Amino acid sequence: MDHPLIDLINARIEAAERDGAFDNLDGAGRPLPECEDPENAVMNRIMKENGAVPEVVSLSRELARLREELRDTGDRSKRRQIIADMSMMEARIEIARKRG
Repeated sequence: MDHPLIDLINARIEAAERDGAFDNLDGAGRPLPECEDPENAVMNRIMKENGAVPEVVSLSRELARLREELRDTGDRSKRRQIIADMSMMEARIEIARKRG
């Protein structure tokens, strides 16, 4: 099914082409850069430009922080809680990896 605004979008693109909006663009005539994941290229670029990281990366950073906290903690009950949190974080990492 087409997007409900597809006709409007196409009309705007055609008008921009007629007005020369796409003439002399930076990089014109050069090949596009290689893209490993074309379906998600725009989303990945936007995320990268805004400092976002994949969920697995952020979860792994949190797991590393918990490991450091565990090393620095002597309180047995606090250590048990950190270990439980680490176990949960490892499970979340596995789920995130399976999702891709």
